[in-house]
Amino acid sequence: MRAAVRYGVLGLIALTIVATVIGGLVAGLPGVWGALIGAAVGGGFILFTALGVLLTARLPATTAGAVLLGTWLLKLILAIVVMMLLKPLDFYDKGALVLTIVFALLIVLGAETYGVLSQRALYVEPAGSAEQGNNDER
Repeated sequence: MRAAVRYGVLGLIALTIVATVIGGLVAGLPGVWGALIGAAVGGGFILFTALGVLLTARLPATTAGAVLLGTWLLKLILAIVVMMLLKPLDFYDKGALVLTIVFALLIVLGAETYGVLSQRALYVEPAGSAEQGNNDER
């Protein structure tokens, strides 16, 4: 999971730089603000899930599941509140915000998936199950 978080952060940093430059060229300072806010909202939404999985890895499955579900609900409420607070304001470009959120979700999720899939996992069969299988055949 550490590799997934690392690749996700690197993808988010690259996206933030590119989106900020493009937003600045297309819409000026409001485009820069839209790109920065979009990267924070979209990237943060996905990265906090990966961090939650990483931090709850040693907990029992039901506890980890409850923590992840609770943090997901909290993130959803927080994202809705942020969007409601931003709606009446006009210092940012809404197009840059929406596009950056969408690309942040796609890029960070893709980078995290690549990080998980590119890691080598050790597959080991426990000694007890092999012995039980031999005893069942007798």
